[in-house]
Amino acid sequence: QVQLVESGGGLVQPGGSLKLACAASGFTFRNYAMSWYRQAPGKERESVAYISSTGGTTNYVDSVKGRFTISRDNAKNTVYLQMNSLKPEDTGMYYCNVRLTLSYWGQGTQVTVSS
Repeated sequence: QVQLVESGGGLVQPGGSLKLACAASGFTFRNYAMSWYRQAPGKERESVAYISSTGGTTNYVDSVKGRFTISRDNAKNTVYLQMNSLKPEDTGMYYCNVRLTLSYWGQGTQVTVSS
């Protein structure tokens, strides 16, 4: 079965860094684009970063450009999100997503940025 398992979230101070990981299984990982989404309480879930199947194309929401980097290791079936210069507005639950015939979501990992 398709599984996405996020890890790496935690509590950091503004200006700090975290690296999230999403371990994927149950599908041919190298054939699919992957995305990171986030959702803060009371707000709509938003797409944060996207990476094509080969890693050749990446896209970011404007608010994280220059601070976040999405990458993938197809040999490890893992996609990463390196988050630097974190701001309080980056706080939220971060989810890994893959679009197969259906969209599949991981359980999420909480990121809290607080002074």
